[in-house]
Amino acid sequence: MSIEEIFERYVESRIFKDREKLLPDYVPDELPHRDEQILKLASILAPALRGSRPSNVFIYGLTGTGKTAVTKYVLRKMKEKAPQIVEYAYINCRQNNTSYRVLAELAKHVGVRIPFTGLALGEVMKRLLQGLERRRYILVVVLDEIDNLVKRQGDDVLYFLTRVNENLSNSKVSLIGITNDLKFTEFLDARVKSSLGEEELVFPPYSAAQLEDILRRRAREAFHEGVVDDEVLKRVAAIAARQNSDCRLALDILLKAADIADREGAPRITLEHVEKARNEIEKNLAVDIIKTMPLHVKLVLASIYLLSRGDGARMITTGLIYDKYKELVSKVGIEPVTSRRVSDIINELDVVGIINAKVISLGRYGRTKVVSLGVPARNVEEGLMSDLILRSLVENADE
Repeated sequence: MSIEEIFERYVESRIFKDREKLLPDYVPDELPHRDEQILKLASILAPALRGSRPSNVFIYGLTGTGKTAVTKYVLRKMKEKAPQIVEYAYINCRQNNTSYRVLAELAKHVGVRIPFTGLALGEVMKRLLQGLERRRYILVVVLDEIDNLVKRQGDDVLYFLTRVNENLSNSKVSLIGITNDLKFTEFLDARVKSSLGEEELVFPPYSAAQLEDILRRRAREAFHEGVVDDEVLKRVAAIAARQNSDCRLALDILLKAADIADREGAPRITLEHVEKARNEIEKNLAVDIIKTMPLHVKLVLASIYLLSRGDGARMITTGLIYDKYKELVSKVGIEPVTSRRVSDIINELDVVGIINAKVISLGRYGRTKVVSLGVPARNVEEGLMSDLILRSLVENADE
């Protein structure tokens, strides 16, 4: 098939009516099953419409629970209501994960150009304040995935932003921090924590039925009629429901399945397309997660991986994992973390689906936690082997 034929097939797609309706940055006109959160956030931010600074807000919830979409939706509606009074700046702290980048992005929103590097942080803060004073409005600053910034850089920028109104007379700044890490505030100074957490909003996971409803609504916007049926939508919703009810994952699987069907020239999306999409996404997701893990988390996972390569009939318990972990740590030449911390890491790996951990009864011998890999071993190996330290441990494990 030629390039021209590939392009022509896409232009004449029998699958997509509007593919962008399934992309991560699309915010629909309606956000079903989030009325309570929308109304709560709107009530918190409403004082801005009369020129008063709204309270700062912490928004918590697992990945794919609608935190970002609801925040953008409410702020968009508020700006439409009072475009001369309210402005908002959305900053993703995974992409802008240094204090300098966050402040430079904010400066851009108030019309101040900051060079990519070269200025002292204090100078950037000074220019940002000057830009804010010229604007004369209420600026709502959204720091999405805020935990990435704080864990990497500390909370100095947050301290500055929570105190910025003390140095402003014409404009006012309000903060919204979004995170999926419920323990994130442990990294904050007490003063920052109290100032930033004036209001808190928690987003619960979606149910499988709610995920299916959301998928059905998006499918109507994204696909031609008759392209996807209820069986496919139920399957996608069920897969995502088992992964912490992640709506973003559900939409990603549906989009990937549609892309596969489109490339194959199929007239509709089938369960086979969904399974292909699921396998591709889960493989990429697992490998990416493992690659970005801290060293001790990788070492715990490597311990589980190596134990699983041995006698398949043997139960992999937390005790065995800790013994193997200490063995690997000694080879690396670093201090081990405590068994309590390893137990926490096992729970964290279980939550993200990299491993499966369950407590079983041993009768009069009590109960123990048994662990197995939750993704294919080849994906775990690929993720671990990207780290030179882990590569050496895995390759030489049998020596």
